[in-house]
Amino acid sequence: MRKIEELAVRLFSDGADLTSIAEMYANPWVRGFTTNPTLMRKAGVTDYERFARALLRAVPDRPVSLEVFAEDEAEMERQALAVATWGANANVKIPVTNRAGMFLGPLIRRLALAGVAVNVTAILTLEQVEEVAEALPAEAWAIVSVFAGRIADTGVDPVPAMRAAKRLLRRRARAQLLWASPREVLNVFQADEAGCDIITVPPEMLRRLTLVGKDLREYSRETVEMLHRDAQEAAYSIETSQPGRRGSAAVLAEDGLRGFGEVRGDAVRVGAGMLADGQRV
Repeated sequence: MRKIEELAVRLFSDGADLTSIAEMYANPWVRGFTTNPTLMRKAGVTDYERFARALLRAVPDRPVSLEVFAEDEAEMERQALAVATWGANANVKIPVTNRAGMFLGPLIRRLALAGVAVNVTAILTLEQVEEVAEALPAEAWAIVSVFAGRIADTGVDPVPAMRAAKRLLRRRARAQLLWASPREVLNVFQADEAGCDIITVPPEMLRRLTLVGKDLREYSRETVEMLHRDAQEAAYSIETSQPGRRGSAAVLAEDGLRGFGEVRGDAVRVGAGMLADGQRV
């Protein structure tokens, strides 16, 4: 397995807690940051602009994606233009559609032509990737965020889709394909193999990257140690002093044999009945 530092895909930390962001900023593996209104609300953020400006000050030299949230397209454009002025490293996240499902391609194109570094987000289909590629000016730098984790949540393997998305973006040389909403560390390696330029990773998953390459036998022993420690700290107990009690395995085995006997008896009776009727068994 390749080491994290050997991967071509770049890791962006995804969150809204300034303490965790400062921790991730000190991590040399982290090359950028993203957030969104949902993460901010969960983190208890009450003033969007105040938080966003504090984030940009905390991360002055790496890209930071901040999302607009207006319903009206004209207001969304005004929000995007405002956010773009908050810092030279500010990228503006534009949803691929509005709440009615209408593609926001014209807005994406206008913002890109105005020099805004757009991050087109909430993409889940290859048709949407193709539409975004058509909307982006050929020379525009942009991030195209495909929610691979959400695709996987529906039971669909996202890796083929991400490979196909990368091919669709070839005619936009400065468009960066981003694997969004990862579910496990393995997704980092899958994103790299699929040719993604970026993957967003929440802080708790970034911390688990230290497990990459870990000896699995030792990991097994540590898991047993964890289970034992938690049981001890919780002061759990199991009563073992009552004699003559049969274990559940014995009860299950007896029940299984009894059930087999009943099925076998039924089969013998059915077979006998069929022979009596002159039917072949």
